[in-house]
Amino acid sequence: MTTLVARPERVRLAGQRRQATATAHQRLMILMLLFMAAIVLIGGRILFYAFFESTPDRSISSGLLPARGDIVDRNGVPLARTIDAWSIRVDPVKLMTDRRQLAVELAAIFPDTSADAFYTKLTGPRASYLRRRALPEQVAAVNSLGEIGIDFPREKERLYPQHTLAAHVLGFTGSDAHGVIGMEKALDAQLSDPATRGQPAMLSIDSRVQATLESELYTAVVNLEAVGAAGIILDANTGEVIAMSSLPVYNPNKLEQGDATARKNAVSYNLYELGSTFKPLTVAAAIDAGTVTSMARRYDATRPLAIAGFHIRDSHPMNRWLNVPETLIHSSNITTARIADELGRTRMEQLFRNLGFDGRPEIELKERAFPLWPRDWGRLTTMTTSYGHGIAVTPLHLASAYATMVNGGIHRPATLVKIAPGQQAKGRRVFRESTSARMRQLLRMIVSQGTGRNADAPGYRIGGKTGSAEKPSAGGYARHSVVATFAAAFPMDNPRYVILAMVDEPKGNAYSFGQRTAAWTAAPVVKNVVMRVGPMLGVIPDEKRDVDLGELTPLIWKAKGQD
Repeated sequence: MTTLVARPERVRLAGQRRQATATAHQRLMILMLLFMAAIVLIGGRILFYAFFESTPDRSISSGLLPARGDIVDRNGVPLARTIDAWSIRVDPVKLMTDRRQLAVELAAIFPDTSADAFYTKLTGPRASYLRRRALPEQVAAVNSLGEIGIDFPREKERLYPQHTLAAHVLGFTGSDAHGVIGMEKALDAQLSDPATRGQPAMLSIDSRVQATLESELYTAVVNLEAVGAAGIILDANTGEVIAMSSLPVYNPNKLEQGDATARKNAVSYNLYELGSTFKPLTVAAAIDAGTVTSMARRYDATRPLAIAGFHIRDSHPMNRWLNVPETLIHSSNITTARIADELGRTRMEQLFRNLGFDGRPEIELKERAFPLWPRDWGRLTTMTTSYGHGIAVTPLHLASAYATMVNGGIHRPATLVKIAPGQQAKGRRVFRESTSARMRQLLRMIVSQGTGRNADAPGYRIGGKTGSAEKPSAGGYARHSVVATFAAAFPMDNPRYVILAMVDEPKGNAYSFGQRTAAWTAAPVVKNVVMRVGPMLGVIPDEKRDVDLGELTPLIWKAKGQD
């Protein structure tokens, strides 16, 4: 019997293994080289775009950008942003259920809209929106009604998360997603451009200060039964607007439900004769021109001043001769007019031109009014404009003028865009530094000893001037319609902020002790605002500090027995 033994070809198999291993190694090396080449190519491309390509193709990354840039306050608090929102839309043709019953059910989900309003849309000839920017729970509630004629599209919506806060500053966008008014309009190019909309636009306003100003103005309007109010807080050295408020207000999230007339910005667009708040400007011009060389010089206020068939009177006659500090403390029209008469038409008119009263206020907003400039600059006009009659400007004009008067004499345009430290506009000189220093003393005296006493917040060294002007009407002035204004700055030993509060047609009631004048209506608003926002702005009250009034105080006449 023969036995066959099969012998494995070990040598041949081992050779195959070695060959396969070598082939795999080569392939792996090739793949690694290709991978490294791809990395080098991509990295080189990125470096080329970063350093050498001036106009890179941003089409790929633009999809990650917001549809419209955000707007934030100076501290980064969001004021306006674009979101993907739920909308609720109805096509009346497709409705299956009873429209009256459906309107009642919708009104239960949206209590701010009546069933009748919904019924009008449900029976309309074409599709319409029942609600834009609906909350998810509202969408779910409407969806649970099971009506096939209602759908829920997702749309880009502009949201103002702070509701009515700074509404007149922000403005709103239209159906084309472009700004209509406010900073939405002023910054439209920046907010829409893919190259810049990725970074939020930072405004100069502080939302905390803004809320405080709006709160105090609203309280004044309610308590004084006024038709409206306006206010502004301005950085005296940079021109930055820290807060700007106009009442009545509107909600940019709900334009359809608001009053269109409330969208007008009273600070930059409404014109007013701002009365006695002009008197310090007149005195400053007279000091600068050398017309007033001594604070002790007295002017005749014993009787009304007759000029061109008119008589200039004081609302609270002192019936004696008054010096310059007394003129401002007692707010004398007669003596201010005499100072303006000596100053002369040319220099009086030039003062107002230097302060920008002959043009629209300088700020980014498009809603800016052109002042009512006197047609005839005769002698009477020179006198009446010195105490704020016969010329009408916006509250913003006046706030910028006061900043010029107290900051050393430099006029800078107001701005609603945050300025980097040291980057403020150069400005132009209007008053000498010595004149500005003197006016800081006089403004402080008005608050500490004069008509502005109700604005004297302890420790904040407020200085300012009251102004109560009758509103013009057919054939003259309406005696019972007053615009009450208090323009001020603080702290007066080193002014940092200008603040202006204006109350439109306040009523003399129990709240104001029967008075309608600014001393009793607008001045207390300034006091309340400063006491609340001072610490927010880094101004800490210090009752041990004050403006040195030592050389002026002895000039104030006091009756016997008066402290």
